[in-house]
Amino acid sequence: MKLDPAWKSREMSPADAVSLIQSGHRVFIHGASATPTPLIEAMSARNDLEDVYLYHLHTQGPHPFAEPERAGHFISNSLFVGKPMRQAVREGRADFTPIFLSDVPRLFTSGRVPLDVAIVQLSPPDDHGHCTLGVSVDTALAAVRTARIVIAEINEQMPRTAGHSVVPINCVHAFIRTNRPLISHPCGKEGEVESQIGSIIADLIPDGATLQMGIGNIPDAVLRRLGDKHDLGIHTEMFSDTLIPLIENGVVTNRFKKVHPYRTVTAFVAGSKPLFDFVHNNALVEFHPCDRTNDTSLIRKNPKVVAINSAIEIDLTGQVCADSIGHHIFSGIGGQMDFIHGAALSEGGLPIIAIPSTAKQGSVSRLVPRLKEGAGVVTTRGHVHWVVTEYGAVNLWGLTLRQRAEALISIAHPDFRAELRREVNEMRHFTLS
Repeated sequence: MKLDPAWKSREMSPADAVSLIQSGHRVFIHGASATPTPLIEAMSARNDLEDVYLYHLHTQGPHPFAEPERAGHFISNSLFVGKPMRQAVREGRADFTPIFLSDVPRLFTSGRVPLDVAIVQLSPPDDHGHCTLGVSVDTALAAVRTARIVIAEINEQMPRTAGHSVVPINCVHAFIRTNRPLISHPCGKEGEVESQIGSIIADLIPDGATLQMGIGNIPDAVLRRLGDKHDLGIHTEMFSDTLIPLIENGVVTNRFKKVHPYRTVTAFVAGSKPLFDFVHNNALVEFHPCDRTNDTSLIRKNPKVVAINSAIEIDLTGQVCADSIGHHIFSGIGGQMDFIHGAALSEGGLPIIAIPSTAKQGSVSRLVPRLKEGAGVVTTRGHVHWVVTEYGAVNLWGLTLRQRAEALISIAHPDFRAELRREVNEMRHFTLS
């Protein structure tokens, strides 16, 4: 089927496009660098809507729907909380749903959350009338396929991406056209602690490994130190600019992967314009929904899966809190458990939790006798394996509570080790060496 040359005549203003939304609708909003900002702003400006329930992962840019004066008009439900939504969630003006990232598409496809509307950002249609979800397929594909109404921002600068990312233009009920840069997420500055952790993890990674990494200074520090490795593979839920040199220099070949060999696989990317240019029309970078990228049964098929994930604090039994600071939600479950367990099941796999030993300029240990009240356990002590700080790496798998405490204290900041031993001795009624 060829693209109708008159397709542009269907273009609407943002206000007209979002006029399809009605009070009481359940609305999905595309996230990360694909956040459809003009449509969000137009929707949020409507004063005639009530009880519109919004589902989204971490969105970027302005969030007018979450402002206090919009209470009663819009109720935001973050399936993973980004920085712009933390205050609203903390104050009870917005909701949060704890859920594995791999399970989110099934929320929509199963009818557990019946979507009325999906608001997405798309690349322009090709000659066959096929747009793509661009830099963020993750949960958006399931939303588009199940929502009764699809409203799109078709952005001339949205990359056309390969994989399971196609949305036919004839499936879009209303659209606007833009030509604006995507929201970028530049790499942060690498500090001494990140450098030390990056070096420790890089030394653990063997040739032929399949990598999953998140976003942030520690994953970037690891990637910068892999230039002497060979035949690495990528099967991840996301990646950023730092991966590009490894692909271009032949360090990443994907040749030993069992799932999508010779292809770099991801659900979304977050970075800057060079990254968006890199994935545009790149047939060797495939975007898939997160119920595929994060499927443990697929992850485990790849060899030597190295999963690198972060934490907020870890108790001395190995419980990993990665989504909250006490009762205050900071992010979400995301894909950490999907990949930690998948890597553990992979032959030669390395599930890694990387964490600086301290917070608040060194005044607080992030390895603690007990998690804060209200803290969420994202990775259980039964699933945790490797923990890495700037003071070393320990493998907790198969260790007793006593051995775990001893191992974790050995990589805690030296200023806190004596205190940690004392508190564990009082709690557990055994003496640590």
